[in-house]
Amino acid sequence: MSGGWNTIESDAGSTQKGVFTSLIENLGVKDVQFEELLTLDASELVTLQPLYGVIFLFKYPTDRPYATPDGPLDGGFDHDASEQIFFAAQTIQNACATQALLSVLMNQASHVDIGSQMRDFREFTMILPPEFRGEALSNSDLIRGVHNSFARSSPFADETQRTGEADDDAFHFIAYTPVNGILYELDGLQPAPISHGPCDLDSFPAKVVDVLRRRVARYEATEIRFNLLAMCRDLRTRAREFGDDELLAREDRKRRDWHFENALRRHNFVGFAGEVLKGVVDRKLKEGGDSAVDKWVDESLERRKAAEKALRGGDGDVEME
Repeated sequence: MSGGWNTIESDAGSTQKGVFTSLIENLGVKDVQFEELLTLDASELVTLQPLYGVIFLFKYPTDRPYATPDGPLDGGFDHDASEQIFFAAQTIQNACATQALLSVLMNQASHVDIGSQMRDFREFTMILPPEFRGEALSNSDLIRGVHNSFARSSPFADETQRTGEADDDAFHFIAYTPVNGILYELDGLQPAPISHGPCDLDSFPAKVVDVLRRRVARYEATEIRFNLLAMCRDLRTRAREFGDDELLAREDRKRRDWHFENALRRHNFVGFAGEVLKGVVDRKLKEGGDSAVDKWVDESLERRKAAEKALRGGDGDVEME
């Protein structure tokens, strides 16, 4: 059930961290950003301190069962923890990314300014059991509206999704964050928070890297489709505190790029492409009539075939227009 929640594509790199950073800012969160991690190296996480948590994207499920009837393969279910920490059952399949980042934010409210609306939401839901927290999250007009604003515009319906013809792999977002001296794995598809033992903000980088390495090791060696995003303090704040003009300029430039990329997500360019195509055809007709258009189409098809051949292992570079 989508419940009116659009899918935010799990694309990696600057686009994803830009989407997540802008998403939480639109929810009213201040002085927080996301950074992509390229390696499972604790030293890389340490450079981002203060660090509030990480978001892990992985193929779901693993090639072997993730949990047994007695509990997960790593760590253990902490059913009592939900009374003290924010943990919500996932009730909407399209919202696991937003739910994962909220799992970190809601549990770091003492360290992060999550804004008045998110504070009110947290206070309202903390008295509820996890399944009702999930329902409250899925029914939040604010969170759903902000989430949907970052979904890509899709002017065409994908009929394969309706007929069951698609055979795409499923991917899932979960959160890791230290709360009350414990490292928790927060996955709304699991029945309870998963405890990975004692941990505070200082020991979090080394502890979470160990947990993630064990998790990744359960996949086949050929599986490399993972993505890891760190939730940390806005790096522009650090730059201003240390007078690092170079870092500040780089981060300001990054924000401008994110703003541009996020703006593109909200629009489709079918109408624009149609107008460009009409203009090209009109020019070709004026240059040589129908024969000029046919020649242009034939040449374009040949270039496309040559490009596809090159991608399959052909020789040489191919010019594409």
